[in-house]
Amino acid sequence: MRKFHLLMLGFLVSQPSYGQKHHQSIEMKGLIEKEMKSYTNKMAAGNVNPNTLNYDLQYQRMDVVLDPGINSIAGSVTSHFKPNQSMGSIYFDLSNVLTVSQVQYHGTNLSFQQLPTKEIKINFPSALPANTLDSLTIHYSGAPDPVYSTVMFGTHGGANTPAMSTLNEPYGAQDWFPTKQSLNDKIERFDFKINTPLQYSVAANGKLMSETPILNGRKLTFWRTMYPTPAYLIALGITNYVKLNDTIGNPPFPFVNYIYPSTNADPNSMSGIEWTKQIMNTFETYFGTYPFRNEKYGHMEYLNGGGMEHQTMSSMSGWSKTLIAHELAHQWFGDKVTCGAWNDIWLNEGFATFGEHVAYEKLLMSNPEFLNYLSGQVNFITGNTGGSVNVPDASLSSVGRIFDGRLSYAKGGYVLRMLKWILGDANFYQAIKDYHSRPNLAYNYVRTSDFNASLLQSTGKDFTEFFNDWIYGEGYPTYAIKWRQLGNELVFNIGQTQSHSSVSFFEMPLPIKVTGTGGQIAYLVLNNTTNNQYLSEAVTFPVASVKFNYEYQILERNSTVTQDNTLSVASVDKENFGLYPNPAKNELYLKGITKTTDFSIHAIDGKLLRKGTYQPGKAIGISELVPGAYIFTVQEKNIKFIKH
Repeated sequence: MRKFHLLMLGFLVSQPSYGQKHHQSIEMKGLIEKEMKSYTNKMAAGNVNPNTLNYDLQYQRMDVVLDPGINSIAGSVTSHFKPNQSMGSIYFDLSNVLTVSQVQYHGTNLSFQQLPTKEIKINFPSALPANTLDSLTIHYSGAPDPVYSTVMFGTHGGANTPAMSTLNEPYGAQDWFPTKQSLNDKIERFDFKINTPLQYSVAANGKLMSETPILNGRKLTFWRTMYPTPAYLIALGITNYVKLNDTIGNPPFPFVNYIYPSTNADPNSMSGIEWTKQIMNTFETYFGTYPFRNEKYGHMEYLNGGGMEHQTMSSMSGWSKTLIAHELAHQWFGDKVTCGAWNDIWLNEGFATFGEHVAYEKLLMSNPEFLNYLSGQVNFITGNTGGSVNVPDASLSSVGRIFDGRLSYAKGGYVLRMLKWILGDANFYQAIKDYHSRPNLAYNYVRTSDFNASLLQSTGKDFTEFFNDWIYGEGYPTYAIKWRQLGNELVFNIGQTQSHSSVSFFEMPLPIKVTGTGGQIAYLVLNNTTNNQYLSEAVTFPVASVKFNYEYQILERNSTVTQDNTLSVASVDKENFGLYPNPAKNELYLKGITKTTDFSIHAIDGKLLRKGTYQPGKAIGISELVPGAYIFTVQEKNIKFIKH
C-alpha cells in the first residue's frame, strides 16, 4: 500500500517530474494517518484472533444492498468452513456497530452473541466434527462507522456524484462484513452479489460474472474471485464509473479499469493508466508471470488518498507512474505472498518499494537520475541511526512503527537492492521468482524466515547473518577505507563502525571503482568480513582514484576513502588468514589457504572433537557442535572460535 512518497521525493528536486511527485506525496500523506487510525481501533488480538484458529474459512458469498449515497449496508454473508477440530461454536470478526438479525444453519436459526470485542459467537446445536465442510449464513445490517475510514461514502466530480469505497488494511474488513481477519487463513473463493441503484457500477476483485437489471430501478452485480485472498484485500467501489476493458501482458489477459468520468477526460491520467502496460511487461520479465492472469489486473478509482493493492484491482486516487508501479508490484509481493504478521510488513511494502526501483531503473530514469534517486533513499534511510526493518512490537500501541516509511518501506526496499548486489542480477531475480512460486508459499502467508529459507534453496547461500544484521538489527555501517598501490597490487585497509549497538559488524562485499591515470577503470569487490581488515587486489595500471559504493549498492553513511602510503603487502599477508564468521552458527569459512588442507577442532580443554579436510572455497559445517568456544587447528595455526 502506497501511503505517501516520502521515500524519495525530498531528494529529487533536480528531476523534471519533481513537482508532480511532490504533489503526489502530499496527496498520499494522509493515507498513512488514516490507516494508523483504522488499525488503532481494530481488534485487540493484533496479528491473530485466537478464537478463529479452529477452522479454515474456504468460501464466502456476500449478498448485500448498497447505495453510494447512503451510509448503510444490509444483507447476508454465507461462509463455508472446515473445522480443524471438533467445535461447538464458531467466531467471526464483525464490528458491533453492525447488527446481526439472524444466523441460518441448514434451514434452522442458531443462537449467537455479538461481543464487545467486535466478534460474533455462534453456537451449534451439537459439536461439529473435524475436517467436515459446513456452512452458515449471517444476516446483518447497519451503518459502518465512518470514524475508521474503512467504508467511505462521499462524492466526486463537479456534479457531486455519490461514491462508495472500501479500505480494509489492516483490520477493516470486519467493519462491513463478517469474516476472519487473522493473517493465517486466506479465503479460497469469494463471491460478491451487490444490489445497487441501476445508474451505478460496482468494481471488485476477480471476474465480472454478470450485471442484471432487477425490480424497482436496481441491478445486481456479480463478481467472483477464485484466488485465495486475505480479508484485508477484499474490496468494493461503487459510483458512475467509466468502464475501460482492454488487455495487458504477453500473452494478453484482461486489463479492466473503473474510473471517474473526469479521469477519463484527463489525458495525463489516461497516459498513466496506459503506461501500466509497460510496467506490467517489465515486472513479468523480472518478477515472473503476473499471479492472477486467469482473472484480470486493473484499477478502481476511490475516495481515499494514495493507492491500495486490492487483489486483481488496485484502488487508486491518483495516476502517477510511481504509484501505479508500487501497487502493481504488490500483486506479487503482498497479494500472492502475504506477510503472515504485521511484524513482517516489509515483505509487502519493502518489495513494493523495490518495485519502484525497478520502474525507475528500467523505464523512467536515466542512469544519473536513478543514482540521484538512490542517493536520496540512502540519505533518508540513514538519517536516523536506529530502527529495525522488522517491527519488534506489532501491537496496537505501535501502529506508527508498523507503517514506518523509512524502515518498512525504504529500508526494506534497499535490503532487496543489497541482496541483488550480493547475488548478481540474474541470480537475484531468479531467486525472487522462486520465492513466490514455491508450492508451500504461493498464494499463502509468509514470514521473513520463509524468504530466507527460499533464498538458501535457490542460491545455496545462507543469509541468516545478513537478515540478523539488516532486518532484525538496527542502523548502518560507516567505513574508513585506506588504499595504496604497490606495483600491480592495490592494498586496502577497511575499518568499520556501526551506528547502533544491535549489530557488532556488518559483513558485506564492498563495491569499489578504481580509475587509472589514463582513464582505465576496474571494478573490485572487497569481501569485508572483519574490522580493520587488510585486503589486496591486482590492478595493472597506475591508479588515480578509488571510489566506494559508486552506484549506491549498499547502505552506509559518512564513509571515507583515503590514500595511505604506510600500508604494506606484509599487512595483507598477515590479515588474510583466518576463520569467518566468528562467532558462527552452522558454517565456518577459512581464508588465506588455497590448497586442500587437513584441519582439526578441539574443545577448550584440549579434547579432540573432529578431524577433516578443508576444500578451498567450501564451508566447514559445525552444526553438530553445541554452543561454546573451540580451537580450530590448520597448518600448525590455532584459531579460537565461538559457536552460537
